[in-house]
Amino acid sequence: MNEITTIIDKIKKFNDERDWEQFHNPKDLAISISVEANELLECFLWKHPEEANIDKIKEELADVLILTFQMAYKCGLDIEEIMNAKIAINAKKYPVEKAKGKAVKYDSL
Repeated sequence: MNEITTIIDKIKKFNDERDWEQFHNPKDLAISISVEANELLECFLWKHPEEANIDKIKEELADVLILTFQMAYKCGLDIEEIMNAKIAINAKKYPVEKAKGKAVKYDSL
């Protein structure tokens, strides 16, 4: 069992103990991810990045990750597989020789 599977099992156990699985469908999880991502953004609102509260960042980032792992599980997706696939896609869109040191979208390289 890998670490991702262990984390998903812990999340599932937590939810099962509270009978919360009934509320965790892909639509509601996607909405919840967006809400929590916005709470993460709020950590930086009207501040310089270094002024943000790191403990609050950890808490909100964990919420985003937990919900993301739940959504992957509910959709039958392998997190490692989909992340590796996306990294490969991004490597093609942003070849090092064109993208290095640039913060522009791939169609502007």
